[in-house]
Amino acid sequence: MSQLLPLAPLPVEVPIPTGTKVILDENAKFLDRDLLTGGSPWRLLRLPGGSRAVAERWVRGNEVQVGEERFARTLVQQGLLHPLFRSTASTDDVDVVVPIRDDVESLSVLLESLRGLHVTIVDDASSDALAVANCAQRFGVDVVRLDENRGPGSARNAGARATSRPLLWFIDVDVTFDNALDVLARLQAHFDDPLEGAVAPRIRGDRGPSLRDHFEERFSPLDMGDRGALVIPNSVVHFVPSACLLVRRSSFGDGFDESLRYGEDVDLVWRLHDHGWLVRYVAEVVVTHHARDSWRGWWSQRIRYGQSSSELAKRHGTRLAPFRADTWTLLAWTSAFVGKPMVGLRIIAAARDQLRERMLTTTDNADKVAGELVGRGMVRAGPLMARAVVRTFGILILLSALHPKLRRRALTLFLVGTAYRWRSTRVRVVDIPLGVADDVAYGAGVMSGAVRSRSLGALKPHITKSTLGLRNVLGLKPGAGSL
Repeated sequence: MSQLLPLAPLPVEVPIPTGTKVILDENAKFLDRDLLTGGSPWRLLRLPGGSRAVAERWVRGNEVQVGEERFARTLVQQGLLHPLFRSTASTDDVDVVVPIRDDVESLSVLLESLRGLHVTIVDDASSDALAVANCAQRFGVDVVRLDENRGPGSARNAGARATSRPLLWFIDVDVTFDNALDVLARLQAHFDDPLEGAVAPRIRGDRGPSLRDHFEERFSPLDMGDRGALVIPNSVVHFVPSACLLVRRSSFGDGFDESLRYGEDVDLVWRLHDHGWLVRYVAEVVVTHHARDSWRGWWSQRIRYGQSSSELAKRHGTRLAPFRADTWTLLAWTSAFVGKPMVGLRIIAAARDQLRERMLTTTDNADKVAGELVGRGMVRAGPLMARAVVRTFGILILLSALHPKLRRRALTLFLVGTAYRWRSTRVRVVDIPLGVADDVAYGAGVMSGAVRSRSLGALKPHITKSTLGLRNVLGLKPGAGSL
């Protein structure tokens, strides 16, 4: 049963205050005289009146002036603008909640780094409760003991119920800090925005000597990348883990869904979003997280992450689809994949022509804008779909490669989808088998989870309708008909 969360204030009720320093997102781009692209998820926004001049002033950072407060709020809500609040942070406003089961050694290291903070340990039925209690006593922190193991979501909720300060900082026992107080101050600053419900830092794998450690440092499943953003379903940063998550108590409500053993953090973040709260990923603030101690544990972790998708799909529907695309984008890339690229080129040309016609009266250079928007969308869609297909169906693709007639295309698809992982980093040969194993384990988890839950929600692609019609593609009568 999903937990209850309170609604956030309406954005129109809380404009960005005059004098707040803001900066335009680094990937935002001006097109033509009044078009702005970017945001999270990506969008095309037409700027009315003199709004472009205001937005241009914010490119390198500037203050919100009188009359710009609501416009600033609009761009913030769409991930195009980032407020830079001057924090009045205080550790007295924060309760740290650390769930643990048995790992007292890591707990001791963590508590050493959290000195000066109000910490509550939740012992989730550790086999040696006395060792946990002694460790807590040594550092002068509180302990909540659960006699029955209930999982991380229940443990965090128990910690939240046992505390009362305005902010809850959930930290897993295997997280490490260079300077916890600095991390807290930089995250806490974002809560000067009344709509901010939760904030998370970047979580990287802890540097270590093993192959597993090296892989986790670059490709930890908890690492959401090097670009900060709003956390929004189906966007580039579509969730943040609860391994290190700062949450406004007034947005937390009943908290994590205790029926979920895994994926409870995804569920909470998405429910916060659905209730109007902003969830922010702050990539410039970095903490580290230990990799699993064994290959078996590493493999099992990936399996469990995949298995969680089916239960999440029951709660969040098509957000858990393995990939999403509109009909014509899917057809364009499928035609290229099966050796009929002219079909795809015809679809791209028709989409460009349709968009150009729509923009002729409102855009100075409709040809350029339409070409850039359609081209960008199509070019990005192909590798993303390949990556998503390999991530979920990697095992089936490799099995299909055993068939002589399917081998070349199956291996090509697997290669493209696998290689996309290294799109922004150097390829290391030793990482390739681990990357393949990572995908295969996750996909196996998705499929076994679907069988276990008797739900295909996490295996069904989400195909959306397109405004492009068959007549447009065939060139019979532009603007008529639709598919």
